[in-house]
Amino acid sequence: MLLFVSFTERLYRSLSRAAWLLSSALGSGDSKLARVVRARRYAGDRLAEWARMHRDLSRPLLWIHAPSVGEGLQAMAVVEAVRERRSDFQIVFTHFSPSAEGLAARMSADIAGPLPWDTPQEAGRSVTAVRPDVLAFTKTEVWPVLAAAARTTGATTALVAATLQPGSSRLWWPSRSVLRPTLSSLDLVAAVGAEDALRLIGLGAAANTIHVTGDPGIDSAAQRVGAAELAAPYLRPFVAPRRPTVVAGSTWPSDETVLVPALAAVRRHHPSLRAVIAPHEPCEEAVQALEARVKLEGWRSARLGQVESVGACGDADLVVVDRVGVLAELYTVGDVAWVGGGFHGQGLHSVLEPAAASLPVLFGPRHHNAVAAGDLLASGGACVVRDVGEAVSALGGWLDDADARAVSGSSGSRYIESNLGAAGRTADLLTELVRDR
Repeated sequence: MLLFVSFTERLYRSLSRAAWLLSSALGSGDSKLARVVRARRYAGDRLAEWARMHRDLSRPLLWIHAPSVGEGLQAMAVVEAVRERRSDFQIVFTHFSPSAEGLAARMSADIAGPLPWDTPQEAGRSVTAVRPDVLAFTKTEVWPVLAAAARTTGATTALVAATLQPGSSRLWWPSRSVLRPTLSSLDLVAAVGAEDALRLIGLGAAANTIHVTGDPGIDSAAQRVGAAELAAPYLRPFVAPRRPTVVAGSTWPSDETVLVPALAAVRRHHPSLRAVIAPHEPCEEAVQALEARVKLEGWRSARLGQVESVGACGDADLVVVDRVGVLAELYTVGDVAWVGGGFHGQGLHSVLEPAAASLPVLFGPRHHNAVAAGDLLASGGACVVRDVGEAVSALGGWLDDADARAVSGSSGSRYIESNLGAAGRTADLLTELVRDR
């Protein structure tokens, strides 16, 4: 078994180095892959330059990494809680997906940017330059070479907001063999739930490192929704004149195939209905495709940027969100929410923000990656729809019955309130790692 694990580790390192060597060729163009490759190629240089100018070795440093936006929001809540407890910390935040660039710019970190390549050369020199006291990964993503390099400098390593679903590919070869040595060497695993903790132990995490802390994303959602200002230029046009409003967040074409005709059908009984749809990645191509689709259903659409610039929706009855970073706030002007991702295999997006805004939530049948979605279903705060007919029934039912809508929305807000505090508990554990050294 040790030889087998050693082989998979060597294979992983070889593949990582091959990817690094090919990065110059792969980084051309404007595809998502090309943007990831370009950003990561120079990430180590950027970290080294920051460390040369700003690293203060008399202060502890937390390096926290998140794959994408959802995990980044969890990390943000933890970072803010760490700041509250230890103002002397320096903080480095890294991410994998280019979709997290906007979030990185808002992170309360001394430096934020892409993750260096997970090779001995790139990860090693980044760790040597930054000299973290704690290296923390978020949710599911641990990088073996980076973690090993951190340990050689005396840093402790952690996985926070840790989750592992029953059908995760990480439970099978080759991921299992690559990840087991890293998970077994972690000093702290802050798991979202007890079942996650058990699966992580089965994958190799040491039982004495496990703490069940809850989901810091709940704290993040509550904070962002609570901070929404209805007088903000991008929210004010939806406040007056008030109309029944469905806010659909992080939609994919597979969602829109069901959502758009369902909204058109519901509008026949609710002619004043307004829809706000935020594509998962609001690039120009996705926005134009959505605009063409809703036009075929008879909607008059405008982009959020246009609505904001003129201060009114005008004659538009459907608004397409053409930027990231505002979805949580947009839920506060809605009556019913639709969360995307439930009609394909990549996973449901966050239901926490609409729940925090006290909206009943709809999503597709492929939601089993999201524990909160199941919890909301059990409490009556959400509904699964499988086709246009079910979507019409659910949307119409909530729009027709204000009392039923309020009951479902209250179930969601109670779920949020009863699960607050994970960010603080996680921050306590991370700061203890420094104190214990």
